[in-house]
Order: sequence, then structure tokens, then C-alpha cells
Amino acid sequence: MKTYKVGLVGAGGVTELHLEGYKNHPDRLEIVAICDPNVEILTQKAEQYGIRQQFTELDDFIQNSGIDVAVVCTPTSIRKQVVYPLLEAGIPLFVEKPFSDTLADATEITNKAAMLGVPISVNQNFRRHFTFDVVKDIVTQDTIGKVTSIVFNNLFFRQDSGWRLQCERHALSVMGIHWFDGFRQILGSEAVSVNSLMRSSSAINCAGETDATVQVAFENGSMATYVQSFSSPFPRTEMIVIGETGTLFCTHQRVELYRNDTKSPLQTWHNDVSRETATFEGLNQLLVSLETGDEAPNSAQDNLKTVAILDAAYRSSSEQRPIILNQGVVV
Repeated sequence: MKTYKVGLVGAGGVTELHLEGYKNHPDRLEIVAICDPNVEILTQKAEQYGIRQQFTELDDFIQNSGIDVAVVCTPTSIRKQVVYPLLEAGIPLFVEKPFSDTLADATEITNKAAMLGVPISVNQNFRRHFTFDVVKDIVTQDTIGKVTSIVFNNLFFRQDSGWRLQCERHALSVMGIHWFDGFRQILGSEAVSVNSLMRSSSAINCAGETDATVQVAFENGSMATYVQSFSSPFPRTEMIVIGETGTLFCTHQRVELYRNDTKSPLQTWHNDVSRETATFEGLNQLLVSLETGDEAPNSAQDNLKTVAILDAAYRSSSEQRPIILNQGVVV
């Protein structure tokens, strides 16, 4: 098994997630370089994790780090200007979510990567960190019959700081990107329409939305209703998957099966995958694809279908109408 030399672009808060997830896998990867224009946070991360090479300029990083793969942890507002030079240098990329601020940018990046023959994967770590993969297996085994609907609530109080405060797209770009991706995984189907309403609460200091309700219809006839709040002092994260022969109640750690006239769960499944572990697994999917030549499950091409739902939700709210999709792509 090959050990890959990995470099990180961006030394902000999310890099902690990656570095913690990677440090227990020295047989698979070695973090050899990190790049960030902020010398203070660059030095702090490098010293904390024993990263030998430090770069403040992206071009210097590309030319002199000797990496096999780059992990991109920069804000989405500068995503293209970071990703393009890396792609042009032929360096495979593992990119933080959301892939890009808009579907147009994500499509442009994906097309450029395909033209250059350089693979990109996206860190959709909630596929494993939340119970989406567990539920996907349960649904695939026909345990609850055909899924008719998914009801998802994610309510908590979140006051961000730094660059996120200026983003026009806020709560859904931070969390909705996980949930939309999870709905796709469970259903094995793509969206055909998206309808949404959004608001920004004065309780939170930010430029974008803090609260939203989104309804997504899928090709297989299922529908998902999703409520997001960054302004609720009462926290709740729960998913209810309703099938024709049973219903699943899901949290991060637990899935419970209910059938008609049962007040207690008939069966329970557990999930204990940390964000750090899931992040390493996501990077490893890219590494495996480099070795096999097969497209990674978390590839840029796949992630475009998730970004399309996110983009459609923002368009729906802005234009006050449902947005229609065809095979997961906005019409």
C-alpha cells in the first residue's frame, strides 16, 4: 500500500478536523507541507502537528513541497483561485465542503479538472458521521419498504465569526450541504424540484440566512422536508424516514425502527463515527481512486448533484418559486 505525501492549503479552524483525522494513519499518508498567508496560524498548526514545510505563497507550495495530493481548506470565496493552480500542476485534490459557493463555479471547476484529467473529491464526511450510511443500508435491504418521505430538523444556536459572517449564503451552505447530500445517499435518487423559504434572524450577526425550510422532490417519488435554524436556543437534530412498511427515527448515533402500532423501537442500530474518522475515510476514497482508476464515491462529479440542490434552494427562495431539476441538474 502506497504512503502519499499530503499538503494542506489553508491553516484555519477546519484544518484541525483533517489533521486529527489523518494523524493515526502514517501507513497511508504523511502530512509534509502546509500553506497559508497568515504566518501566525500557519506556524501554530505546523508546530502543533510537526509539519516540516511551511509556505505563505501557493506557487511556492506547488513548486517545492513535493506533495502527491493537496487538501484544500480555504474559504469558498477564494476556492477557484486556489484550486485552479493546483489542478494545472496536476495535483489531485480533496476539497472541503461546500465544494463552491455556486453551482456555476462548482461546474466550472469540475469541467476544468476533467479536461486536465485530475481527480477531485469533496469532504462530505456526514455520510458516515451522521447515520446516513446506516440508513442507506437499511433502506436498501427493504426493511421499511419504499421510502415515501424524509423529515429532517436541525435546530441550534450558532454564532459564527470571521469570513463566514460576510457570506450571502450561510446556514444552508454550512449545514444544508450535509443534509441534502445525505438525502441523496439514502434514496439513491436525484432531485427533480426544490422549493424553499429563508429568513435571517436578528439574533445572529451574519449577512446570510439563519433559518430556512426546504422541500425536495426526488425522481423515485420520495420527498424530503428540511428545517434549519441557527437561531434556536432549543437544540434538536433528528431525521424521520417514513417507508410504506416502517419508519426510522434517526440521530447522529442511533437509528430506531418502528412499525404500525408499536410505541417502542423493534430494532436499533448504532453509529459511532467521528467527523475526524469520516474525513480520513473521505480522503482515502480519493487515494483508492488514484490506485484503481475508478471514480471515487465522493467525486466532484457526484457532488455537483448535491450542490445543485443547495443552489436551487437559494434560487427558489430568491425567486419565490420552485426550481426544476433534470437528473439532478438545474434546468
